[in-house]
Amino acid sequence: MGRTVRILGGALLLLAIGAAAAAWFGWRVYTAPGPLAEPAQIVVPRGGTEAVGAALLRHNAIADSRAFAVASLLTRGEGRVRAAEFAFPAGASLREVLDILRHGRPVQRRLTVPEGLTARQIAALFEGAEGLIGEMPAVSEGALLPDTYVYQYGEARAPIVRRAEAAMAAALEEAWRERAADLPLSSPREALVLASIVEEETGVAGERARVAGVFVNRLRRGMPLQSDPTVAYAASDGAGLDRPLTRADLDRDTPFNTYRNRGLPPAPIASPGREALRAATRPAQTEDLYFVADGTGGHAFARTLEEHNRNVARWREIERQRAASGGNATPSGAAQSAPR
Repeated sequence: MGRTVRILGGALLLLAIGAAAAAWFGWRVYTAPGPLAEPAQIVVPRGGTEAVGAALLRHNAIADSRAFAVASLLTRGEGRVRAAEFAFPAGASLREVLDILRHGRPVQRRLTVPEGLTARQIAALFEGAEGLIGEMPAVSEGALLPDTYVYQYGEARAPIVRRAEAAMAAALEEAWRERAADLPLSSPREALVLASIVEEETGVAGERARVAGVFVNRLRRGMPLQSDPTVAYAASDGAGLDRPLTRADLDRDTPFNTYRNRGLPPAPIASPGREALRAATRPAQTEDLYFVADGTGGHAFARTLEEHNRNVARWREIERQRAASGGNATPSGAAQSAPR
């Protein structure tokens, strides 16, 4: 009897030692640094533990998919493993990996829509954005507010487009509400059209209100706006013109040719930003009727045609000097047009 007890006691002791060793080894595997050599963003797919483990193993975030499956099962009380794109630090342990999958914030991607892009150009941005899915909905020219939009991998394009549309509607409503008195604009839509022209005319922030003031003065006098970007918009069919305007472009009979037609064009020619919207609805109080490029990226403004012609002559001389020295003359188009 005593011998049997001793044997049973020894066996239990061995089992206890084995269990302790297994637990120690398991804890070591669970908490030891993982194989990931540098921080990485990994898209974790749907499909259960096996699919998740395979993806993590493929990106070297874990060393053993079986160990991942066992650890996931034993710690299932801590929460479910989610499918999303997550950022993993270098050397993340199995414990850290599972904690990120359960409680970490998915990677926030960003899509920046710059000011002055056309609807076609913005659509190309959305279609080329990594991680977005679904069809690109049709959008009207000028309907999306230039801004940076946050999204997650696997998110559909349509909801982000709707957010951008709502942002533009809100920005336009605010600009119109705070507009100056006695503007020659009858609706927020006309303010949007003018803002799009201002956005395309100058990239200098400090000039926007003054450029808007020139166009407002011309509208009040019934003068044609004579804005090159409107002609370029028609010439490129909204795709963006990558060449100088030609005489044929300026002579083309389209509703967007503000050399041939008085007043605003029938629609925006791009998506203006908040500052251009503000400039169009709160233009500078100026007597200027003309502007032309000054060779520095900005413009020279004038009240009279005589003064404007002198500014144009200076600009043409700058163009000639650049051409003679092998430099590139600034093309006609956005931020370089000059009402005549």
